[in-house]
Amino acid sequence: MSGDGHISAAAMAAQICDQIRSVFSSPHPPLPPALDVLVAEVSAAANGRVFVHGVGREGLMMKTLCMRLFHLGLPAHVVGDVTTPPISPGDLLLASAGPGGFSTVDAICEVAKSAGARVVLLTARPGSGSGASRCADAVAYIPAQTMADEEEGGAPSQAVRLPMGSLYEGAMYVLFEMAVLRLTEALKQTPAQLRSRHTNLE
Repeated sequence: MSGDGHISAAAMAAQICDQIRSVFSSPHPPLPPALDVLVAEVSAAANGRVFVHGVGREGLMMKTLCMRLFHLGLPAHVVGDVTTPPISPGDLLLASAGPGGFSTVDAICEVAKSAGARVVLLTARPGSGSGASRCADAVAYIPAQTMADEEEGGAPSQAVRLPMGSLYEGAMYVLFEMAVLRLTEALKQTPAQLRSRHTNLE
């Protein structure tokens, strides 16, 4: 604690990181680890295009992934951008719906599926029965609290408890960074190659 009675920034950061780490240490049978799913699906789609979609803060996290996929040399697009091409067979849609489904995410997944693309759903509720879950060819299960969950008080030792869907969204960011590290190896990319694809219009 600091002198004013507040938890220190270092202790707060440690507790937040511990909560995110717990997401990746949670058992998740019979589903494979989300990291393995993402790496396998993106690697398999290397000859096609990758599209990403999400809403709210989840959508922002999906955009961070799209940026890194582009840096890896993959044709990656954010659904809704004015330059996004039509999705077609051989392409991959990565869609996030932490609570299981959102009306817009469900609709986008259905369009992608009907166009012959492969759909991967990132979610904390794989058994939701949503339109997105029914369209999914694979699921990247992230067992974290989302907006749909009731917020519970933390353990007495936890003075910090992330609100709403922050834990899911923070786990998404960490998951994507791990996936990019694995994909960098799988696609035989170097740091210099990634950097060369970064925009100079800043």
